[in-house]
Amino acid sequence: MRLQGKVCIITGAASGIGRAASLLFAKEGAVVCACDVSQQALDKLVEEAKDLPGSIDPYVLDVTNREQVFKTVDEIANKYGKIDVLVNNAGITRDALLVKMSEQDWNAVINVNLTGVFNMTQAVAPHMMKTQKGSIINTSSVVGIYGNIGQTNYAATKGGVIAMTKTWAKELARKGAQIRVNAVAPGFIRTPMTEKVPEKVIEAVLSRTPLARMGEPEEVAYVYLFLASDESSYITGQVIGVDGGLTF
Repeated sequence: MRLQGKVCIITGAASGIGRAASLLFAKEGAVVCACDVSQQALDKLVEEAKDLPGSIDPYVLDVTNREQVFKTVDEIANKYGKIDVLVNNAGITRDALLVKMSEQDWNAVINVNLTGVFNMTQAVAPHMMKTQKGSIINTSSVVGIYGNIGQTNYAATKGGVIAMTKTWAKELARKGAQIRVNAVAPGFIRTPMTEKVPEKVIEAVLSRTPLARMGEPEEVAYVYLFLASDESSYITGQVIGVDGGLTF
C-alpha cells in the first residue's frame, strides 16, 4: 500500500507499460486517473482492477488536445482536491528512414510523444505547486539516448523528454517545493508497440543486451512505483534505464 491516498494520473494507461503501471498503482492503494484514447481499453482496465485496494477512474483523453487536457486535469483536481503523481506514458511510433519519413509521420510522433508530455505537465504543475509536492514521471527510451535507425522522430521526442525532465526538475523545486521530476528510459519491452518490430531487429538488440532478453511491462511499472512513492523522496532530475544493461 505504498501509494495509499495518492491521486495519480497515468496517460496511455490502458495498454502496455501504462496498463501494468495502472494495475500496480491500484494494487498499492492509489486512486488511478487512467487516461487513454480508447474507451474500450479503459473499460477493460476498470474491469481488471475492480477487486484491487485502490481504484481506476477512467478518462478518454487525447494528450495532443490542449483544451481537453486542461479541462480533464482541472476536473481531476477539483474532484479529489489534489494531484500527487503524473506519469507521462502515452506514446506512438511512425518509423521510417530519414529520407522516406513523411511530414505527417514526423508531426504525429512529435505531437503525442513530446508536445503531449508538455501539455500534461503544464496542466498538472500548477496543482502540484499549490501543495508544494508531487512526483512527475516521464517515459523516455533508450532510443532517446543512443538513437536508432528508422526512428528519427521517435528518438527526437525521447531525447527531448530527457531535456524537459532535467529542466522541470530545476524549475519545479524552487522555493522549497518538493516536486520531483524524473524520466524512465525503457529498452525493448514486450508490449504492443514492440510487436511491430521485425524479429531480426529484436535478435540484434538482444545480442547486445547483457541480460539477453526482452523486458516485461511490470518491470518498468515497478520503477514507476518507486518514483511515485515517498521512497524516492530525494531523487529528481534523473534518467533511470530499464533496459537489461543495453546502454551502460
